[in-house]
Amino acid sequence: MKKLIVSLALATAFPLAAELVNIDGGWRFAFGNTDPAKDFGAGTEYFNYLTKAASIHNTGPYAVKFNDSAWVSIDLPFDFVVDLPFEKDASHSHGYKTVGYKYPASSVGWYRKVLPVAAADSAKRISLVFDGIFRDSKVWFNGFYLGGEPSGYVGQRYDVTPYVNFGGDNVIAVRSDATLEEGWFYEGGGIYRHAWLDISEPRHINPNSVATVYTPGAGPEIKVSGRVANKLHGLSPAPGEKWTLSAELIDRAGSPVASERITLTDLPAPEAESAWQLTLHPASLTEWDIENPTLYTLRLRLDDGRSVSAEDIVTGFRRAEFDPDRGFMLNGRPVKLKGVNMHQDHAGVGAGIPDALNVYRLKELKKYGVNAYRASHNPMTPEVLAACDSLGILVIEENRLLGINGYHTGQLRSMIDRDRNHPSVILWSVGNEEWGVEWDEKGVRIVDELRDVAHRLDPTRQMTVATSSGPKPVIPADVAGYNYMMQNPVDRHRADYPARSAYGSEETSGCGTRGVYFDDRANGRMASLNRTPDPADSCLNRIERGWKFYDERPWLGGLFYWTGFDYRGEPNPLEYPAVGSEFGILDYCGFPKDEAMYLKSWWTDEPTLHIFPHWNLRGHEGEEIDLWAYSNMDEVELRVNGKSLGRKPMPRNGHLSWKAVYRPGRVEAIGYKDGRKVLTKRIETTGQAVKAIAECAWSEDGLQVINVSLVDSKGRFVPDACQPVTISLTDGLRLLGAGNGDPAFRGQERPAPGTAPESFTIPAFNGHAQFIILNPDSAPVRVTL
Repeated sequence: MKKLIVSLALATAFPLAAELVNIDGGWRFAFGNTDPAKDFGAGTEYFNYLTKAASIHNTGPYAVKFNDSAWVSIDLPFDFVVDLPFEKDASHSHGYKTVGYKYPASSVGWYRKVLPVAAADSAKRISLVFDGIFRDSKVWFNGFYLGGEPSGYVGQRYDVTPYVNFGGDNVIAVRSDATLEEGWFYEGGGIYRHAWLDISEPRHINPNSVATVYTPGAGPEIKVSGRVANKLHGLSPAPGEKWTLSAELIDRAGSPVASERITLTDLPAPEAESAWQLTLHPASLTEWDIENPTLYTLRLRLDDGRSVSAEDIVTGFRRAEFDPDRGFMLNGRPVKLKGVNMHQDHAGVGAGIPDALNVYRLKELKKYGVNAYRASHNPMTPEVLAACDSLGILVIEENRLLGINGYHTGQLRSMIDRDRNHPSVILWSVGNEEWGVEWDEKGVRIVDELRDVAHRLDPTRQMTVATSSGPKPVIPADVAGYNYMMQNPVDRHRADYPARSAYGSEETSGCGTRGVYFDDRANGRMASLNRTPDPADSCLNRIERGWKFYDERPWLGGLFYWTGFDYRGEPNPLEYPAVGSEFGILDYCGFPKDEAMYLKSWWTDEPTLHIFPHWNLRGHEGEEIDLWAYSNMDEVELRVNGKSLGRKPMPRNGHLSWKAVYRPGRVEAIGYKDGRKVLTKRIETTGQAVKAIAECAWSEDGLQVINVSLVDSKGRFVPDACQPVTISLTDGLRLLGAGNGDPAFRGQERPAPGTAPESFTIPAFNGHAQFIILNPDSAPVRVTL
């Protein structure tokens, strides 16, 4: 999806620039090669791009006159790995897609764009900004090599002002090389986040330099600091010259609640910058909270007597800390973290998730009581953080690689500088399951230094490390993150280190494949582990074990289940033909598994009653079946084919089970609260699916999520139906991707780039399919079996 931030409309006699122009549309794409001779000859010239600036000898895709007419047209974000085939010999971690060192012809992606820049902007500073390119990127502008970024999770900003053809066309070229993995999970490839053109005044507030410090009280105080930059070449500040910096805090109704103006006299010389600070004193302030995520706009304005530069920062103010005895505290009260870990990919679009789809994903999680999101294991897409701010979802944001050198701390600084004004962020994480140092004194020394770095960069937040429990599990982070209570002796650590704050950074969900109740591992699908005894402790329900443990200990801040959504790659404990993880509480499309209803029962106040398995268990007639209920009712009664199996009290944070012989028919559960019948839930053996019901589950900014359910002739959902479903792509409707939640699905997920078919077909899986479409006119959508 394209997003445009236009110039701020402040009344001024000077030209005003705070223009961030989205440049996602109109790119060209082609696969390159790790062999330079096969990579459009890139770098093979006599004078290559590292030898001479914009050499006339350059012939690669970065050359202005390069002919890219054979390349396909695409819009960003665009993950080029989505369209690659699967192979058994490809990377297990990355979902068996043909990307990586074994596949030199499909691991490099080239992007080119022709970009006009107005002559009227010739007095401005022009920067090219990328929020994320996976990975090992190199960028050129009009043939000039700008530089690169090894990590796929660090944003890039390049000042291109001297290279611009003002009043004419300009050529951007980007090479991304996904040969080397950064994570052990699907990461995609290419420009998978937004791209921007930043048009600013030569004298401006430095990007990502602004920080706020909130002091609560009867007269709340907000200290605002930042840096101003002077890029006005050849013209130093005149003697006695003064600049004015003003700040205004504006509430959601558009009313100012505080303002301040300061005069800057310590002015930076050309190509330098200087720090500033001011204090706002609002008469009152509503604190940001998960139930009431109140946001404000901090409007900054720099007037240097020649022009005015301005910046708007959407932020919020709250008190957040971890306490050794009371757990996580938000605005002075204990709040239990009901969290999930999340990777950044989705069916049909891979890592290139449109903004509106990210909002859909977060809202689906909130339905089941989720109030916290751990970014595993990398800095987040900026728009996801903004959505967490607005939805009241708490965030633990994590750096990608542990270490204290410039490569590592530069990534940490980039994350903190960019994201410190998001009220949703409550902890910075500097590492996850670093087995190589958890068993070693080096881990203590590394984290000790990183704690100081994090505090210098942001003194308002604590930091954490997620440990898998080596002999030195209490490495000197502010807050201990325990990855799995079966690996970490949490109670013993409490006794040994009573002053230590802690939470569960990962805990197993125990999930399996949606709608699968008998293992089919040979075909890449498994039944939920929650219904299988755990040899370690004979536990029959892992998701229940985790929540009970953390809920019963007020000194623990809460937990984050592994994971919220299924994700591609790392399909442990399975291998190919499984290509995706199955531990999501929701599947790869966001369709709920049974365990989502466990969380809804105990993480929300909404009356809930869910019974499973479904009653389409063909081939298992005459077998004894365990029937389970997840519910927050006081009691549940179960009837199978008209016969009552008894009424049982529901244990807190628990579940109920009955045994019954499977015969086609009907199962009915009745939920009681305070002795009164409150809820009734029925499941039936259905007929074959004969119709596809399409529902627009989410619509925003022209994007629609179309969820498809297959029903029989009586309109009943068919939970084991896997027939193909087809969407008709009429004029004005564009398919971005499709999926079905099957962790072993290895088919095509979207039309080939650059094509516009009249229809697209994907098999439903266990009754569901999903289409993600651009439908700006909200035209009727037709989906058929």
